[in-house]
Amino acid sequence: MNSVTPPVNTDGRRGRWDGHREQRRAELTAAAIEAIRQHGPEVGMEAIAAHAGVSKPVLYRYFADKSELWLAVGQRAGAMVLEAMVPAVASVREERAAIAAAIDVYLAHIEGDLNLYRFVVHQPDIARHRDVVADVVDTVASGLARIFGDRLRARGLDSGASLPWAYGVVGYVISREALGEYLTTFLWGGVSGINRAADTPGGFAAQQEGWAVQ
Repeated sequence: MNSVTPPVNTDGRRGRWDGHREQRRAELTAAAIEAIRQHGPEVGMEAIAAHAGVSKPVLYRYFADKSELWLAVGQRAGAMVLEAMVPAVASVREERAAIAAAIDVYLAHIEGDLNLYRFVVHQPDIARHRDVVADVVDTVASGLARIFGDRLRARGLDSGASLPWAYGVVGYVISREALGEYLTTFLWGGVSGINRAADTPGGFAAQQEGWAVQ
């Protein structure tokens, strides 16, 4: 009687390998960020591998080239900024203060992690492969837009402006001291305008009601 060998369940093995690979990539990305902070934005793959305690071939096993590592570092940098913004914005009640807090966190990260910022922003030799800066801005702005949107909806206001306001916060690459207050005032003009229109008879809120009826 022929025995039938049960099929090998490869899904579990693949899942474990994928999980291990993602964890290892995260560890190597963290090591790359530390190498960038220590050696500067011009750090090479060899120095990054040495800092991570692996050989260059091992590093290339997880990142096909420098542009792929650049993308991973950029995504992690954006996530770090957003993680710091969430509690800072949540800790204040007034909308103007929320915008000021978001701007301050963003500029503080640039100022306090300048080598990492320069690594993400200034990579002309690999920039043609992918617009990593745009990816980072999108990551931070989309997360910040959700925060602003939730705050506006909680007040019964239209949240449509939250996305351009969020891009306004992260779209300016400037000095923290020089333009923090200016940007807060500039963006607050939009928020306060929505508030005034909502309270004005025949204003924005009334227009919205008219659209709903139509």
